[in-house]
Amino acid sequence: MLIKLYEENPSQRHLKQVHECLMDGGIIIYPTNTLYGFGCDIYKSKAIEKIAQIKHIEVRKNTFSIVCHNLSQMADYAKPIDNHNFKIIKRCLPGPYTFILEANNKIPKHLHRKEKQVGIRIPDNKIAQEIIEQLGNPMLSSSVPVNLDEIEYSVNPELIYERYGHIVDIVIDAGPGEISPSTIVDMTTDEINIIREGKGSLDLIY
Repeated sequence: MLIKLYEENPSQRHLKQVHECLMDGGIIIYPTNTLYGFGCDIYKSKAIEKIAQIKHIEVRKNTFSIVCHNLSQMADYAKPIDNHNFKIIKRCLPGPYTFILEANNKIPKHLHRKEKQVGIRIPDNKIAQEIIEQLGNPMLSSSVPVNLDEIEYSVNPELIYERYGHIVDIVIDAGPGEISPSTIVDMTTDEINIIREGKGSLDLIY
């Protein structure tokens, strides 16, 4: 199903359809403030396995990102961090950053790697935030793959639907996406490490 949503005033009827889909263990493709992403409820292990299959990766060998509604919800799923790092996160989020933090026991066991780490995002996108708020818990998120030879199939929602509409439940058309991924920041050691430089400026980190 292809659903059109406008960030300025997203349809509550369509958001309800998305919510029901996620509650039923469905998979969506949704907008962020970077690339479009695959999303599902973090507590639906079969949906997570299906996303992993779509992307040809293994759940246990990858640090998946979860998308939170706000900083308060983020704090529910990560171990406490020091004031310095929290100030950086508060400065950057909502925004195009993924922070790798130590996971706490609220992260489902089927997402745990040996290191018990989790990537956490809060996209600066009203549609994504409303979906997560209605869901009541974070959503697992993994970016739609980018092929530079077919870039339109990563940023054009109608072409994304053409490619993935038969294997996901809902594709949300919120207009053209972006090609830049989020900047990934690892805060699990004493020093902050940039794992990937993306759309998010490093000026807010250092």
